[in-house]
This record gives sequence, C-alpha cells and structure tokens, in this order.
Amino acid sequence: MNLTNHFLIAMPLMDDPNFARTLTYVAEHSDRGALGIIVNRPIDMDLANLFERIEIPLTDPTLARQPVFYGGPVQTDRGFVLHRPAGNWNATLSVNEEIGMTSSRDILEAVAGGLVEQDILVSLGYAGWDAGQLEQELAENAWLSTPADPSIIFDLPPEERLVAAMQSMGIDFTNLSEDAGHA
Repeated sequence: MNLTNHFLIAMPLMDDPNFARTLTYVAEHSDRGALGIIVNRPIDMDLANLFERIEIPLTDPTLARQPVFYGGPVQTDRGFVLHRPAGNWNATLSVNEEIGMTSSRDILEAVAGGLVEQDILVSLGYAGWDAGQLEQELAENAWLSTPADPSIIFDLPPEERLVAAMQSMGIDFTNLSEDAGHA
C-alpha cells in the first residue's frame, strides 16, 4: 500500500484532537513511515503575519490574506509549503509532477517577490507516522483514504475541503458511523 498523493479523512471516532475532523494530504508514504499536511485547519495567522515574522516583504494583498494552516503536531515551529507546480526548490519533496512540499525559505521569497506563480498552502507543523503506524490506524478504521485531487487543496476554501474529499468518494460525512464493520 502506498498512500502518497492521497487524502486521509479522519473518521468520526477519531478522538485525537490533533486530527478530529481533518483532511490530511499525504506527501510521502513508504515502508519507513508517512508524512502529510492537514489542509483544512487554518490557524489564527495569515501569510502577512508569517512573512513579517520571518522578515520577507510581502506586498500582494491577496496572498497576504491567505491563512496559515496547522499542518500537524510534529515540528509546529517549522514551516512547510504545499505547492503546485512542484518546481525545483532547495528542500523540496516532489510528491508527483504536479505537487511538491518544500521546507526551505527560497520558495517563500520567490512567491513574495512575484518571481513565480504558485498555488501554495503554508503550514506550521506536519503529520507524521512511524513505520506501520498509518497502516495500523487504517486497519482500526481511524481513517478513510482516497486519491487526492489538487483542486480541493488549492481551489476550495478550507471549510469546504473535507466535505469535497468525501463527496469525491460518494460519501456524506453525516452518514458516517463510528462503528467499524467487517465482513
């Protein structure tokens, strides 16, 4: 099983407050573990505030109003950028030909300077799983998984992303049960 470039949808029984009612984009999944970014949980900070803190001038008012996201409970003091196109930045994990995840400052400087046009989602922190942990959580019915649609991340408001990912599977969140069924 490889869930790279998939969404994880937290099931209603998810009692971990870090992940309850979240949509997580999996940027990497291998036999060593997995990492992803929660894409539907904005925090009380926008890009203008973040760029000011890291001393990068940002003049684009539309970009300045974009929210920063809680990406997950790991390394919440570090920034991570999901972006399309994937590009070629200093510290980029190329998820596929379309999407990359970068943790280096150069992408933020380029976007702020208007040097590149990127769809971006900036988060503080990420979600991480040790080897076999995500597979175990899936077996315990903690998550649903579905192939990711980049338009859900980059074209929809955060509050619509979870519902849209579920609708892509033909599921209505209100009809999900907290009980797992096994044949």
